[in-house]
Amino acid sequence: MPKEFSRTQRVKELIQRELAYLIQRELGDSHLGLITISAVEMSSDLKEARVYITVLESRTPIEQTVQALNDAAGLLRHHLSQRLTLRMTPRLQFVYDSSLEAGNRLLALIDSIKSDNHNS
Repeated sequence: MPKEFSRTQRVKELIQRELAYLIQRELGDSHLGLITISAVEMSSDLKEARVYITVLESRTPIEQTVQALNDAAGLLRHHLSQRLTLRMTPRLQFVYDSSLEAGNRLLALIDSIKSDNHNS
């Protein structure tokens, strides 16, 4: 039976919380828009972290925002290492999480079906 809160889960949550703070504080660029960390996936050895983000109110294309975050990954990793008490701070890879957009599209489709049924 797995532990209720494994070490991997605790590290993921800690990294998610600290990165949200660091991105806002260190990369507070208004051109990047409002960046939200939706999830963090860790490798089993905790050396790699894939960070899933969503972006709202951005003046910059999503691809450029993700690239800017990946370019700043070394700086963010350095700041994480100073804030966390881990033996090894994981390498960061930022990935755009399109699930929010997909959910919004599904909701729009459902709403359009509902309105078509009410108009019939």
